[in-house]
Amino acid sequence: MEPLHADPSLEELSATVVAASLRVYHDLGPGLLESVYERLLQGQLARRGLDVRRQHPVDFTYDGEHFAAAFRADLLVERRLLVEVKAVEAVPPIAVRQTVTYLRLLGLPLGLLINFGSSRFSVRRVVNGHRDTRGSRLRIHRGDG
Repeated sequence: MEPLHADPSLEELSATVVAASLRVYHDLGPGLLESVYERLLQGQLARRGLDVRRQHPVDFTYDGEHFAAAFRADLLVERRLLVEVKAVEAVPPIAVRQTVTYLRLLGLPLGLLINFGSSRFSVRRVVNGHRDTRGSRLRIHRGDG
């Protein structure tokens, strides 16, 4: 596994996360807890030389009120890419909306919603103003609709 160059683009990061996720899924398949997939994926990405924060606490302020550790991002890769991990038969629509909200609160343009729990592996790109999708073959869901 070759590490990425010093400053990978967001598209390179997302491709690396998808490749690592596919490896975990093909090796182990569905049936494990989300927390196990998070940890396995974190390890795969760290071995590729990436900074990966698992269950990263996120603060935000709304209308003058501060919320410390209001939510935890499943994985935050290189402080630029949000990865939400699911282990369910079918990803509920609220998971996509939740990921869009997390992206807005984090001020990030792109996230991946990865489901390891189904008999068919799935990745969904969730965007928050991210426009550079050249080279991406993943389905795009814009947070504005």
